[in-house]
Amino acid sequence: DPSEEKLVENFLDDEGIEETKKTKILTIINGMGFKDELAGVALCESLPEFGVVQDADRLDAIGAIGIARCFTFGGSRNRVLHDPEIKPRTELTKEQYIKREEQTTINHFHEKLLKLKKLMKTEAGKRRAEKRHKFMEEYLKEFYEEWDGST
Repeated sequence: DPSEEKLVENFLDDEGIEETKKTKILTIINGMGFKDELAGVALCESLPEFGVVQDADRLDAIGAIGIARCFTFGGSRNRVLHDPEIKPRTELTKEQYIKREEQTTINHFHEKLLKLKKLMKTEAGKRRAEKRHKFMEEYLKEFYEEWDGST
């Protein structure tokens, strides 16, 4: 969002951040999205700090708190919780991801959240993501069993 970028830029100016650091910070912020990774944007080689910030952002999206955030977001958008007839989109492009196509909250796990573990950039991020990823898998296993009436 250009207005948010301007807000951050003004904040950095107010704090007296030098131009090279300001450019680096804005580049990291603007490249954070999952949709950018789908488009093949890779900033880690040129900005190692990017990987740290991106891993932290992605860790927030997975695990117990990530599950809570997912359902909160889905509810705020009046998304259907789950519909077995609506299959998750598998090979998403950036354009498909940002398109407001009808999807379910549970599909969001398959379309994004379960993919984040493999996208971690730092060793610390990879270690932390492993546990959170397993928790989401267990949660989904239980969810489907309850949905199907098998537990």
